[in-house]
Amino acid sequence: MSISLTPDQERFIQTKLQAGKYRSAEEALEIALRLLDEYDRADAEWVEDVREKIDAAILASDQTPPINGETFVNQILKRFRQRHQAQPLRDCEFGVVLG
Repeated sequence: MSISLTPDQERFIQTKLQAGKYRSAEEALEIALRLLDEYDRADAEWVEDVREKIDAAILASDQTPPINGETFVNQILKRFRQRHQAQPLRDCEFGVVLG
């Protein structure tokens, strides 16, 4: 197989070779392809993880009675206020309480 690189891609590889990061263009491409494979695998794992979480959320929602939207928002606000009162925000640099 032969491939064609854009001028920018060629410059990129040449820069890496001149810096001594890789011994050859083939080595740089081999590493790039290995990283692409790792990326694809991680992406597939992430998609599967999200699907499982969505399925679990759907199952939980099927087993949970519906709630009024206003009640839902009020419950979230109540939890937020409770956490905010229990753990006031602090400015990390100066140790000043913000809220």
